[in-house]
Amino acid sequence: MSKLWGGRFTKQTDQLVEEYTASITFDKELAEEDVRGSLAHVSMLGKQGILPSGDVETIKGGLSRVLERIRKGELEYSVSDEDIHMNIEKALIEDIGPVGGKLHTGRSRNDQVATDMHLYLRRRVVEFVGLLRSLQEALIGQAKENLDTIVPGYTHLQRAQPILFAHHLMAYVSMFGRDAERLQDSYKRIDTLPLGAGALAGTTFPIDRHYVAEQLGFGRVYENSLDAVSDRDFILEFLSHASMIMMHLSRLSEELILWSSTEFRFVELDDAFCTGSSIMPQKKNPDVPELVRGKTGRVYGNLTGLLTVLKSLPLAYNKDMQEDKEGMFDTVKTLSGALRLFAPMIATMKVNGGQMREAVNKDFSNATDIADFLVGKGLPFRQAHEVIGKTVLYCIENGKFLLDLTLDEFKGFSELFDERIYEVLQPETVVNARNVYGGTARPQVEAAIGRAEAALAETAGWVEAYSAKQN
Repeated sequence: MSKLWGGRFTKQTDQLVEEYTASITFDKELAEEDVRGSLAHVSMLGKQGILPSGDVETIKGGLSRVLERIRKGELEYSVSDEDIHMNIEKALIEDIGPVGGKLHTGRSRNDQVATDMHLYLRRRVVEFVGLLRSLQEALIGQAKENLDTIVPGYTHLQRAQPILFAHHLMAYVSMFGRDAERLQDSYKRIDTLPLGAGALAGTTFPIDRHYVAEQLGFGRVYENSLDAVSDRDFILEFLSHASMIMMHLSRLSEELILWSSTEFRFVELDDAFCTGSSIMPQKKNPDVPELVRGKTGRVYGNLTGLLTVLKSLPLAYNKDMQEDKEGMFDTVKTLSGALRLFAPMIATMKVNGGQMREAVNKDFSNATDIADFLVGKGLPFRQAHEVIGKTVLYCIENGKFLLDLTLDEFKGFSELFDERIYEVLQPETVVNARNVYGGTARPQVEAAIGRAEAALAETAGWVEAYSAKQN
């Protein structure tokens, strides 16, 4: 069969041109979305009396059979047919004859492909909100088991103040919660139907775009036909959100890599999520977090790539926009793999609370509380800061930690010290003294866990509702 658009041409397309311009090798990912959009479109053509009911039913039957072949992996794709739309239309015509050519009435590949990507990304966004929720649940599970586990808190990768390990984990619950909120917010822009915009100016046929939107579960339609076929903002927004999720995963990955090293020994990742060395039998390598950290760069690259493609394009559709898909598909695959691995990896992680406590006992992360103690005695903070700086220096020079000092040694730096300083310096006291909203005190962390679990219940309802909408 000749090309479906070949009437204008007197020569066959050069084979190299076919191979260079074809997108079927990657946009076949949109096959089911393409059929779904076509079924809604042809139903509308029948409703509006644009096609007779007999043709509509014939086309629907043919599309259903093509969809079945797609799901069974039996549909053979051809580069000569360029893209998923032409491949499916050709398969339809081969199945039902020339009447299949009527399917394209009142639409263009420009609005067709935009519709496919909206359908595809709308479904994926709901999936990712669900995956983020699973990861948050795993982190909360570990936090609930470590409400009494104290770990050094760091700034500049230097020990700063002791905190609950649960508090540290809940920081990531908050990050991933914002990530989920961003995806949920983006859904309303993805949930916009381009079909009916035609090539760029609409169509002369009396179509009903809102009926198609209803059939496909879209909340609204594009207001402007030029915008509808040239908009890729929704993909850019997804790639931006995906980049932030990967950034958060990468930060957590870096900490897992550090924490599982011999130098830290704070955690041990389950064997199922680690690999060994081909030459060093003692090695247990945290390859999953390392690879997630590495793959973050490719997701950033996909965002930058599409921004660059779109930055100078005039309205409306241009062939450059074919470059919108591979990066999107790659990001979906990369992010999905990372999230599906991270939740069980966190859930099965062993926490070495004893090693964390030993680290807290052998540092000066409780020094700030001595300054606060002196401030409570009336000493200005800047003077208290200087006193404690000298106290810490004395400890370093004499191979001691703060709790090793006698009361006389403390008084050598300030007469304001008394016996209560030893209670103030206990790690549990230091942690629980920060009993403010969002702080590391156990009551505050328990409250934060409660709020997070309530938010996850709401997220579960959202995922359930919007998953149903995709069908």
